[in-house]
Amino acid sequence: MKKLLMLLFVGVIGFAATAQDNTAKIEFKSNVIDYGEITRGSDGVRIFKFTNTGDAPLVISNVRSSCGCTIPKKPDAPIAPGAIGEIEVKYDTKRVGPIRKTITVESNADTPTIALKIKGTVLANSGK
Repeated sequence: MKKLLMLLFVGVIGFAATAQDNTAKIEFKSNVIDYGEITRGSDGVRIFKFTNTGDAPLVISNVRSSCGCTIPKKPDAPIAPGAIGEIEVKYDTKRVGPIRKTITVESNADTPTIALKIKGTVLANSGK
């Protein structure tokens, strides 16, 4: 009887551990976008692409920037396992000078917080 109870206990523990393996995993194509040298007033929109490599839906709960000059936009719907998602980032290119900003992504993934970076330089005129 003790062996049967022990076997049952181990089976329940094993099942519980397996059930907890269902997690979302976020894998970005790149964690850095380099704008390079761009002219003042040019298009400041860039896209961070990612894949949910886990086996549960990925929910992006929050995306925020290190400053008001960068506006990130998160996906509205959960990203299914194996599906590709996008985080749009818009930098205000009316600000001349170097770009060094961080975008923080919060989700239900196994790594719940990820820092993305944008960099580059906004030039005052069209000459490089």
